[in-house]
Amino acid sequence: MSVLDNSAALEAKVRSVLARHTRISDPQNVAMDQDLYASGLTSFNAVQMMLSLESEFDVVFPSTMLNRRSFSTLQAIVDSLAQLTPKSHAA
Repeated sequence: MSVLDNSAALEAKVRSVLARHTRISDPQNVAMDQDLYASGLTSFNAVQMMLSLESEFDVVFPSTMLNRRSFSTLQAIVDSLAQLTPKSHAA
């Protein structure tokens, strides 16, 4: 079973990436629907997070997901990742 199939593990990894690439205070206690941009996420941080998430989960975000909305909340990030297929299985 992949991390993408386990919601608790997925959320924990996303929070870890958030902690490494942002200055959001206490990322472990950020609500799933909390606006990350209002909490201090910058566009630069979002790009760093996206690259780290791609590496961490072995996925590629398609251009349709490269927008502010996809990274606006933890829930949006988790939902986006849940839709992606690992690179090794991509057609």
